[in-house]
Formats: sequence, structure tokens, C-alpha cells
Amino acid sequence: MGQVMFIVWRESVEALLVVGILYAWLKNGDVSARRGLPYLWSGVVAGVLLAAALGAALLGFSELLSGDAQTYFQIAIVLIAAVLIVQMVFWMRKHGRTLKKDMENSMQASVERGSWWGVFFLVALAIAREGSETAVFLYGIGLGQQDASTGSLILAGVIGFGLAFLTFYILQLGGKIFSWRRFFQVTEVILLLLAAGLLVTGVEKLFDVLLESSDALASADWTMTLTAPLWDTSGLLDDSTTLGSLISTLTGYRARPALLSVIVYVAYWVVVCSALYRKPKQKPQPKGQEAV
Repeated sequence: MGQVMFIVWRESVEALLVVGILYAWLKNGDVSARRGLPYLWSGVVAGVLLAAALGAALLGFSELLSGDAQTYFQIAIVLIAAVLIVQMVFWMRKHGRTLKKDMENSMQASVERGSWWGVFFLVALAIAREGSETAVFLYGIGLGQQDASTGSLILAGVIGFGLAFLTFYILQLGGKIFSWRRFFQVTEVILLLLAAGLLVTGVEKLFDVLLESSDALASADWTMTLTAPLWDTSGLLDDSTTLGSLISTLTGYRARPALLSVIVYVAYWVVVCSALYRKPKQKPQPKGQEAV
């Protein structure tokens, strides 16, 4: 439940941020700007419907498949979810500082053109993007929580959505301790840990399926080396318990990790950290011009 709650909370806050920026700009503008409010709310409804349609399509398509096809589809969704989470973190790092300014400039252009369909599509696409990502994330996480009841997952989603409204309200009040910048910094780390957990889970499931489908592969010495546990910390924290399972999904923790899982986990963080802290290339100065 904790993973579902976090994802719904985080994605809902982002969606509320987009709607809040546009609503404040339209509400506080002149009379002509306020004409865009109906388009804003229509865009919100359209975005939610599009996201719900994608979620239904995911479930429906999965039900149509059977056997190995369904298994590979589910594994693919888990891996896609991991990639999307990382992509979302990098996107927010790149556009987060200019998000408000970019949206306000887009709204100003709509006012000057006298067309409010730009507001509608901007909001609809933003909500649909956050909602569709949420659907993919929850589908991927749900594969590791097949013992959880539908009611508990729905409750976790509702609580996460309620917490998103509370968080948005608190952040709107401002503050040096709990600010938008601090919010994204903290949740960015949690999201990257969650992506690591999903990636490890996806690779483990894929490798297990390949071993089950090939006796030669299962009996090979190198596969036995990859699947052999490297250590056992179940005495400190067992990943089969409620707390251990939660930490396992959120961070990729394994009490008895196989060599394959450790390789994937380390490689993931090497790639992510290298990309996050890579220094931007400096533009070469024109010939004949000295640096000041």
C-alpha cells in the first residue's frame, strides 16, 4: 500500500501544480483571461478521462494475453515503469525551474490570439501525462503485490490523492523548510530508489522466465553463479515481512540478493549518478576572443 500511496501522492501533486499555476494566472488576470477558466476545467476532465482510458486499456490488453505472452507483457510494463520514473526525474530537473514561466507565456499567447483551446490542450495533456504515468507505475508495482486486495489498493490511492491536496495547500503557503524545491529534492531521491527496485524486479522476473523455458540455460554454470545468493541479511530485515516488502519495493532491497540483482542495481546507480552529476559542456569561445 505504501508504494501505491506514494506514487499517487507524488503524481497528483505535480498535476495539481500545473492546474494551480494556470488557474492562478487566469483567475488573477483581466476579464478576457478569466474566459479561459471553463477551458481549464474542461481540460482537467479530458485529461483524467484519457488517463483512465489508458489504465483500462492496460488491464484489458493484459487480460487478452495468456501464458508466456502475458508474463512478458507484465515484465515489459515493469521495466517501462522504471524507465519512465527516471525520465520524469530528469524532465523535472530540466524544466522545473522554468515550468511556471513557460506556462504563463503559453497562456499569454492564447490571450493574444483570442483562442482558449491552447489552455484546454495544455491542461489535458499535462493531466493525461501524469495520469498515464501513474497508471503504468501502479500496474508495475501491482505485479509485486498480487497478495494485496483490490480494496486496500484503492484505499491507498484515495489516501495518496487526499495527501496530495494537503501537500499542495501547505506548499502554496510557502516556507523555507517545506518548499517546492525541498519537496522535489526529497521525492526525487525516493523516485530513483523506486525505479531501482522496479528495474531489479523486472530483470529478476525476466531471468526466471528464461530459466524456466530453457533446461540448458537453467543448468549452465554461469546462470547458477548469477542466481546464487551473495549474502543473507534476513536476520536484520527479512524482505518477506510487511516492512521488508515495503522497503524492497521502494529501494530494491533484497535480504538474500543474487549476483545478477547486485550487478543490475550497481549498474543502475552508476548510470543514473553519472547522468545526474555530469558537468555540462562549455561552449567553445569564438577564435580571437579571450575569456574575461
